Amino acid sequence: MRLVLSLAALGLLGLALWLWGFGGATMVVRWAEAGQHDAQNALARGLRALRAGDPGALTALLGLCFAYGFFHAAGPGHGKILIGGYGVARQVPLVRLGALAVLSSLAQAATAVALVYAGVLVFDWTRTHLTDLAEDILAPASYGAIALVGLWLVWRGVRRAVRAPAAHHVNDDTCGCGHAHGPTADQAARVTSLREALALIGAVAIRPCTGAIFLLLLTWRMGLVWQGIAGAFVMGLGTASVTLVVALVSVTLRESVLARLSGGAGARHIAGVVEALAGGVIAVLALQLMRHAF
Repeated sequence: MRLVLSLAALGLLGLALWLWGFGGATMVVRWAEAGQHDAQNALARGLRALRAGDPGALTALLGLCFAYGFFHAAGPGHGKILIGGYGVARQVPLVRLGALAVLSSLAQAATAVALVYAGVLVFDWTRTHLTDLAEDILAPASYGAIALVGLWLVWRGVRRAVRAPAAHHVNDDTCGCGHAHGPTADQAARVTSLREALALIGAVAIRPCTGAIFLLLLTWRMGLVWQGIAGAFVMGLGTASVTLVVALVSVTLRESVLARLSGGAGARHIAGVVEALAGGVIAVLALQLMRHAF
């Protein structure tokens, strides 16, 4: 198992070297932008076919929505930063991190639906109003929330690294009378995990996808309301397909490091350092995105 994880880590390091050392990241961004542009043009054609009642138009439209979400997520994005950084910082099971990736993408789609229909039905906003709100206000708010998550990971990692090793846990939540007098360690961990999950999902979901806004506005004007809502959530699944890969990479990278540690106080100190460093990367990248948004 250690050999597999070591080989996976070497592969990831090689990929990182290509991305940031040999211009691979620029190539990926250009490819994603071209694919996103093509998918958006195809979406407009697909909507016209759907309105005309062409057979199979809805299935084709949903496929294009998934493709748009995939290409949109393949470029620079805050969701990948948070999911990937959190997977490196915390020892999270892959299934749980994958669920967070999917739920955050679907929550982002739900934000787009709520924003568009509140805007057009309550405030009579145009596409310009909605996209300006998404890009000028909600995007910086999302970056700020992600930066706060990163700083929180830094604080917790530093505290974990510098504190003396904790004594072995004694389960003193019962006194022999059969009644619990406090939460167990597992119960407390589940509460913390739930709070972390809600924080991560909320930080990503604050900013809706502009592609989903574009789709929802067009379908609303064409009288294709439920089709547009379905398309927005399928876009979210397309986005999740990329963040799931990021989750897999981050968990593999962390496990490859942990597999080389023998456990004990030294391992706990190193784990704290890794958490603090990953949190710092999250915070720095999020703050850079916030600066470019203004």
